Parts: sequence; C-alpha cells; structure tokens
Amino acid sequence: MNKKIILSHYPDASEKDWKNWRWQFQNRVTSLKKLAEITEILMTRQEKLHRVLCTYPMAITPYFLSLIEPDDENHPLTLQCIPDEKEVSVSPHCSDDPLNEDDSMPVPRLIRRYPDRVLAMVTRSCATNCRHCNRKRSWGEKDPSTLKNRLDKMVRYVADSPEIREVIISGGDPLTYDDHHLEMILSSFTAIPHLEVLRIGSRVPVVMPMRITKELCRMLKRYRPLWFNTQFNHPSEITPDAGRACNMLQEAGIPVSNQSVLLKGVNDNEDTMRRLLYGLQKISVRPYYLFHCDPVKGCYHLRTEMTEGLNMMENLLKNCSGLAMPQYVADLPGQSGKVPILALSGSLKNDLQKHQDFFDNFE
Repeated sequence: MNKKIILSHYPDASEKDWKNWRWQFQNRVTSLKKLAEITEILMTRQEKLHRVLCTYPMAITPYFLSLIEPDDENHPLTLQCIPDEKEVSVSPHCSDDPLNEDDSMPVPRLIRRYPDRVLAMVTRSCATNCRHCNRKRSWGEKDPSTLKNRLDKMVRYVADSPEIREVIISGGDPLTYDDHHLEMILSSFTAIPHLEVLRIGSRVPVVMPMRITKELCRMLKRYRPLWFNTQFNHPSEITPDAGRACNMLQEAGIPVSNQSVLLKGVNDNEDTMRRLLYGLQKISVRPYYLFHCDPVKGCYHLRTEMTEGLNMMENLLKNCSGLAMPQYVADLPGQSGKVPILALSGSLKNDLQKHQDFFDNFE
C-alpha cells in the first residue's frame, strides 16, 4: 500500500494534511468498517475480529497503514497493528500484568520498580495500538482525572523521594499530547532539584513521524539532559520520514535509542534482525535493548521460544558490528528487572572455556 491509496479514502484530505500529525492522529483507523474500505486483508475475518476489538481496540495511523502490504495477512507490519483473533484465545502462563506494574505504583500511574528511577504513565493513548503491547490491559480505559491532577501527585511523590534521579515519561505515548501539555509534564519534573535526567518513551517516530516538528525539538532541547527511547521492530519501518524524525531529535542534542521486541513472524530471524540493526545504525539510532516478548495476555501468538532468540543473537554477536548489537533481555517482575539472556548462553560459556589459556596469560 502507499500514501496515494490511503489518501484516496480521505477525499477531503491533502498532501499538507498527510504531513500534519494532528490530522494523522484524528484520522486513525479504529473500526473494521474503515479498515475494510482501505484494504481487503480482513474481508473473511471481520466477524471474528469484532470480538477482539471489544477487548483490545484498534488504532492505526494512516501513515503506518500505508507501510503494510495490502494482500499479505502475515506481513510483519500487519502483525503489529491489525487485530488477530488469537488475541482472545487461550494464553497459557500469560497474565494482563506480568510485571506486576499495578502493584508497584506508590501513586496512581507512577511505577516504581527500582530505587533510583520511576516511570510516569502520563496517558493511556497511543498513535497506533501495537498488538504486542505489554500494557494493552489499559486500552480503552479513560483516565479518571485531569492530566494536571494526575501529574501533581506524581511530582509530589518524586519531590519527596530524593533517591530518585531519573523519570521515564511514558504511557501510552506521551507524544500524543500537544507541545503545551508535554512541556507542562517536562517542566513539572525538572523543577524538582534532585532530579538529574528525564527520558521519553515513544513510538511516534515509527508510527507517526510527522509529530516530530521543529517546534517540538526546540521545546525538548530546553529540558536536556533528555533521552529518547523509541521502538523500531522491522527494517520496513525505517523509512525516510522516520529517519528524518530521529535526525531532528539528534540535531536538538537528544540521543535516540531503540528498544525492539522479539516478535514471531516479525523479526525472529537472523537476516531480518541484522537488517533492522544495521538500518538503525545508518540513522544513528542506538540499538539499546531487544526485549523477549513479555507473557502478556493477548500477545501469546507473537511470542517466540527463548532458545530461538538466543540462537539468533549468538549468531549475530559473532557476525554483526558491535555498535549495532542490542542487549537481549527478559524483563522480570519486581526489582529483578532486565536480565541479559545472552549471559545464560551455554554456547558462549563453552567458547570462553575453550580459550581459557588466553585469559590465563593476563594473570
């Protein structure tokens, strides 16, 4: 599919509209009827998918929808954004909240799993609802109070906790707010004297890159040291528009890192992962983490076996530039946090033992 095909289904829209993030957000595809008008992918499955949307709503920006192949139900981007009846099938050993985030909130929507940092879920809204999302339990829920009321409680808690040095602003996706509200969030936290670093987690550069504007970057620059984590999962997502969005952030002095999720049928083979990692390196985005997909209810069909991921990453470690290698990790509940899976690799341990004499020479 391409931009022209998508725009033909919005007869009043222009090229200027397409480049406007507000238009993209307001015209997200949220119904099976609208999706069927644009693509025939789900023509035979619509009835089954109505039940899925009752539990896990759909939202796809026109931009991201333009990147999928219209006649391929198993296209890697289709699997990430278009509902699948498997989402409401049996999910063995899965739960709505496998990381126990809801039990780690000292105040509503503020997660504290580590002594020195917290994660502020400032919104439930996303530009595109990723079908592998580990917080899809909150899709469709409404925030019970205003942003200011929620934010005041978070800021007050952080201000009263001098051991906290970093706040990760997440959601949902914080960049679904306009510049004014986003600056209100940033300024509220930076006013806390002991806070050293802010981090934003957003998939906007991937699913709605036109949100990254010159005005936004000028505003964000005022709040450095500010780090930006995004999520590219497949090389097809690294478009000129996405690369330009990341470059604008970098030119504002904001480092951009990537946190991919290992997903079945999306990026779980060596060639695809290498192209993703090298593609990120080409746009100067640091491959930071590769997460093993959490055991989240509604995501079971996208999970891989850990041994498969381990084998893939072992091969890449030996044949891929170190600058392009992320840490392959599993996120565990509580303060256990992110455990490096490659550290468990028997193959790598065997390699070390084979060359024990090399290390003995340094004694």
